[in-house]
Amino acid sequence: MGKKSTRENKSRLQLSRENAGLTREKASELMEYISDDRIDKIERGVLEARPEEIITMSKCYQDPELCNYYCSHECPIGKKYVPEVKLKDLSQITLEMLASLNSMEKEKNRLIEITVDGIISEDEIEDFTKINEELDSIALSISALKMWIENAVNTGKIE
Repeated sequence: MGKKSTRENKSRLQLSRENAGLTREKASELMEYISDDRIDKIERGVLEARPEEIITMSKCYQDPELCNYYCSHECPIGKKYVPEVKLKDLSQITLEMLASLNSMEKEKNRLIEITVDGIISEDEIEDFTKINEELDSIALSISALKMWIENAVNTGKIE
């Protein structure tokens, strides 16, 4: 049995593993192809994790946020295009999504007016930007809901 880490400034990966109640050795056994030495080096930032390793860790640690964290903080492409999604209560996710959808309902006709001619003119840019932000908000709410569902399935809250 491995000893418990007392190191400060633990990485997100180490915290995820420890929250799952796993030592590096046990995690390595469960993941089969990732050695405990490699896990240690990834957690300390000596080696970069490969995307498939993050997926495996996320499943092993039952931490669906881990993939989003990796994409939004570590992956060069993801840092630019993937927003960070935080796990929230279902009620908060639902209310945020409904608020965004209600706002978008109001903007729907304006979006049609802006895009009907296939050209976004100078006087339409401000409204189009606002609509795009609302769409981003809806997409983020959907991602949060999917993450909540995955977490609920992983923890046995729903089947």
